[in-house]
Amino acid sequence: MIKMPKLSISLLTLSITGFLMSCGSGQSTESKDETPEEQLDYPSLIEKAHSKTEFLGNESISFDFLLMFRGSVRIDGSMTLATNSSKGILNKGDDKIIYDGSQVFYSPSIEDSSKVRFDAYTWSYFFLFPYKLNDEGTVWNDYPNDSLNNELYKAQKLTFESGTGDAPDDWYITFAHLESNLLHAAAYIVTYSKDKDAAEEDPHAIVYKDYKEVDGISIAHSWEFYGWRDSLGLTDQLGSATLSNFKFHKNGEVDYSVPQDFKEI
Repeated sequence: MIKMPKLSISLLTLSITGFLMSCGSGQSTESKDETPEEQLDYPSLIEKAHSKTEFLGNESISFDFLLMFRGSVRIDGSMTLATNSSKGILNKGDDKIIYDGSQVFYSPSIEDSSKVRFDAYTWSYFFLFPYKLNDEGTVWNDYPNDSLNNELYKAQKLTFESGTGDAPDDWYITFAHLESNLLHAAAYIVTYSKDKDAAEEDPHAIVYKDYKEVDGISIAHSWEFYGWRDSLGLTDQLGSATLSNFKFHKNGEVDYSVPQDFKEI
């Protein structure tokens, strides 16, 4: 699902869904990471496994990003993202895309702007997905098939309330590891630029792999993209991504300002 301005890419996009993070009731100073695991619901278990509290303790994160699709390089560059999903920068060689809330800007070097908004929100949403599962407008329900390619996982389906983000008809079926609760995969549809029926004819899935700790936070260093069917699981591999050279940034260390010659999509 492409959604960043609210939850989901729609990762495409970019389902694009909200930036609001869940807040406490004001009755307690306990964070979700301090709540006993047995009291946490499914999305909170995943957020805790991904150290959401510690992640949000940084203003931004940057990393190199190499994306391949159908044998060709799609993006060879870097991303810098506000951990609360409010802002982001995608560098692709001489090309640069900056988003700030629902506004997206791009450098004059980009002649074809048709994929600018999609690129701005989709890949950043996929990366931030484990930290956005309790965003405003998210709706979680049990999913009956907790098996993915003959392996068992914790599984639930994520949908969105009407009016949430750019693509509220997007959905994700998430699979988390039984013991660690780290996100393993998410099947999804992308209704960005198409209707729901057409999108459901060709669902895809992202698999999060090669988890390594960065400053004590488990982050997937590679992704794989597949076709997906409920009865078959993952089918043909469509693409992959390598993420490397991660660095967290404190307040004020990243400049998200938009150059005057940039255009707005």
